[in-house]
Amino acid sequence: MKKIYLLLLLVSGFTFANNTQPLESIQNDPKVGDVLVINSTSNIKYNHIDFPQLNIIAKKGNIANYKSVHGKRVVVKEVVNNENGHTKVLLENEDNTKFFGVVKHVEANYTKALTSGEMSKVNP
Repeated sequence: MKKIYLLLLLVSGFTFANNTQPLESIQNDPKVGDVLVINSTSNIKYNHIDFPQLNIIAKKGNIANYKSVHGKRVVVKEVVNNENGHTKVLLENEDNTKFFGVVKHVEANYTKALTSGEMSKVNP
């Protein structure tokens, strides 16, 4: 009976070790045209999405907070892979409006923004 358990453990170990590509990279490959949602953060500002600073938004005549982007659907327009292993994406509003009435496109670190919860993927 011990041999059967040992054999079962060995076979299941080989099954999981056979995966050559990590699951994280399979799920996190962005493509142009992917739709994402910007989530609200517990922090005051976004660390991995490069929105304009609040004082710039206020100087342009808009309300200086990030609440207008909470729950906003964005589309990936460009994907850039760095040599560091980080993936940068260029985001645009799904309805082609400007963020805060100021900028048309925003750059984000895709992998860090997903893991921190600043962005999430929309299920098709």
